[in-house]
Amino acid sequence: MSATLFSNARLVDPVAGEVRTGDLRIENGRIAPPGPSGTVVDCRGLCLAPGIVDVGVKVGEPGERHKESFRTAGRAAAAGGVTTMVCRPDTRPPIDSPEMLEQARARAAAAPVHVYHMAALTRARAGSEMVEIGFLQDAGAVAFSDGVRVTADTKVLSRCLRYARSLGALVIGHPQDPGLSAGACVTSGKFASLRGLPGVAPMAERMGLERDLALVEATGARYHADQITTAAALPALARAKAAGLDVTAGVSIHHLTLNVLDVADYRTFFKVTPPLRSEDDRLAIVEALASGEIDIISSMHTPQDEESKRLPFEEAAPGAVGLETILPAALRLVHAGHLDLPTLWKALSTNPANRLGLPGGSLAPGAPADLVLFDPDAPFLLDRFQLASKSKNTPFDGARLQGRVEGTWVAGTQVFARS
Repeated sequence: MSATLFSNARLVDPVAGEVRTGDLRIENGRIAPPGPSGTVVDCRGLCLAPGIVDVGVKVGEPGERHKESFRTAGRAAAAGGVTTMVCRPDTRPPIDSPEMLEQARARAAAAPVHVYHMAALTRARAGSEMVEIGFLQDAGAVAFSDGVRVTADTKVLSRCLRYARSLGALVIGHPQDPGLSAGACVTSGKFASLRGLPGVAPMAERMGLERDLALVEATGARYHADQITTAAALPALARAKAAGLDVTAGVSIHHLTLNVLDVADYRTFFKVTPPLRSEDDRLAIVEALASGEIDIISSMHTPQDEESKRLPFEEAAPGAVGLETILPAALRLVHAGHLDLPTLWKALSTNPANRLGLPGGSLAPGAPADLVLFDPDAPFLLDRFQLASKSKNTPFDGARLQGRVEGTWVAGTQVFARS
């Protein structure tokens, strides 16, 4: 493979914590030191950064291919600057055995981007019997999670964490108290009362996180909280990190850029799990992200078909697609002055790659040539019917966004170019 030189680029280097003007050379699918090149890509002063590593992507295969396939999810990822998808195990049936994982990995070959898989933590995600963590690790699982189904039995979760600790496996939890959050579809408060919708108190997240962290302290397991969305949960997270526990936390792009008032008059595209929070909570999470207390931003891409969304708000399926909108939505935080580009890219690329032990997230020589070229200032009006995802359930439909992907490269091969 001949070398390619990206010239006249604004290089967003999250490891060095800087944006610098310069060139980047790639060869044989990896970033290379300066030298001769056969192909030159003129970046025209646009930003060139490591590809996004998106943790928590839902793909409908098997069982719900009509909502999203690996092929369509991969195309959406490439169009959104996502070069690595880490897929959730909440399929139908769930990925809870090596055989199911092998099937998913075979189907994922249709995607033009890197695909890694989580496996379920308990059989059928039922919270009663631990999966064969060792066998699933050997089959390629990079983490273990029951998704939004909280393991209510503390003894079962303790056993899972203890066994995962013995194998060095990462457990991804969804911090919610299952009793308090059952049946809720919005965050409790004045808005929920005015709309007559069942709500869940932010304290449910803190209670769920406190329990999980106590078990992590008891077992020494590696733990990642998939979404921290409330100010009430942040002190517990800070204490765990200060105590030296092997704990990280993430947040979805929707909780970083939207709040409960966006639900307005029962707009079901804004129904997500956990529900959107107050503006005070949103700002607290943004601040925690800027300080490094929150480590990872993910799209939590959850495709739902029209039939499951065109229902009364309380009955509608939760979730929103995000692979194509994660970059422009995240750039809202930059344009608002909350984050700079290197800090943002550390949460989008470097930190998730490091946490899951995956390649990527760096512009250093030898790193994979997984790259995204984007114009951070390009304005556009989002039309959900132009998305590559099979499902079109985005809360940003009709929104004015700023920042467009111009090209995406995976292992040195261009997989997306804006026409």
